[in-house]
Amino acid sequence: MLKQAHAISEELIEWRRDFHMHPEVGFDVYRTAGIVADELEKMGYRVRRGVGKSGVVADIGEGGKMIAIRADMDALPLQELNAFDYRSTNENKMHACGHDSHTAMALGAAQLLAKENLNGRIRFLFQPSEEAADEEGKSGAVRMVEDGAMNGVDYVIAQHVDPTQPVGTIAINAGPCSGGVDSWYGTIKGKGGHGAYPHTTVDPFYLLAHIIFALNAIPSRRLDPFAPAVISIGSINGGFTENVIPDSIKITGTLRFTTLDVQKQIHDEIKRAFETARALGGDYELKLEIGAPPMINDEYVSKVMEQAGIDMLGAENVQEQRKTLGAEDFGAFMEHAPGAMYTIGVQKSGHEEYLLHHPKFELDERALPIGTAMLVDTALRFLKA
Repeated sequence: MLKQAHAISEELIEWRRDFHMHPEVGFDVYRTAGIVADELEKMGYRVRRGVGKSGVVADIGEGGKMIAIRADMDALPLQELNAFDYRSTNENKMHACGHDSHTAMALGAAQLLAKENLNGRIRFLFQPSEEAADEEGKSGAVRMVEDGAMNGVDYVIAQHVDPTQPVGTIAINAGPCSGGVDSWYGTIKGKGGHGAYPHTTVDPFYLLAHIIFALNAIPSRRLDPFAPAVISIGSINGGFTENVIPDSIKITGTLRFTTLDVQKQIHDEIKRAFETARALGGDYELKLEIGAPPMINDEYVSKVMEQAGIDMLGAENVQEQRKTLGAEDFGAFMEHAPGAMYTIGVQKSGHEEYLLHHPKFELDERALPIGTAMLVDTALRFLKA
């Protein structure tokens, strides 16, 4: 399969560079989705557009198991600082997370699978808004699931580029691989007044200090030390000038977890931390917004991926996946069918290494046929099993 993928390398690069030059963010991926849908229809897929607002679902084959392959299409709201010819032409938008390559490799896999005599069905899930959520706090994966994208799916697979891994390697393992993510939004309420007369006020900054201590103590003093979790403050906004104590302060943050029990406990502990404001004479408002679930790779699916990698690239080039509490909404698909995601090495040899989300991020395009072949080979293994 790797040979067939190398044969379409030029097409993979052309797709990827076109998407890179024209990045779109959030659910506003209509140009990208239009190209994807048009190409899939040419290949003979049954295509549904506008799934999950702007996603694309494409099916091929009849009867038997259904294997879903997911690729995210959205970019980041980031100004690109690269100087190559195919750099972003859209101001403050950049494919700094490799989704342009995810989309190109999935299109390549679709092209190769369309030529196979399938013993079952393949479904492609081209997803918007992996990097962001809508006004209800729902990402593209959640919206696509709500629109029936996972109906009838037996297994779901995906890949993600990793600029810290050399080209020709993948990394995969079972179990938690990225964190679930929720957001929290708080308002700490006091009583404002003149900075020279703090005794006549209920200083929200004083309340804030105690709440910050309580929030930071949750992972170290309230949770099981063997339960990975993060609670981070992202913004604090309050006050007008140097000699006025304000009535209130706004504070926002994120939390990460790998199990639903820990998620619930963190929610309870954050509420307890904010109760400090009332104990000290103030008040608060708190909103907890549910985000993406943790990504927990299924053991069987991971083993199939691992063996595909070993057979294609050699055992020495299949590594253990680096665990992280970074968020990845692929977990929303895996709530409806067993699945797994592997990472694929795209490190650009001889160039300064820039990580994902950096304005100078770039990848080695020699990895594109490898990722394409891995998707095809893994999907076929499930259909043959």
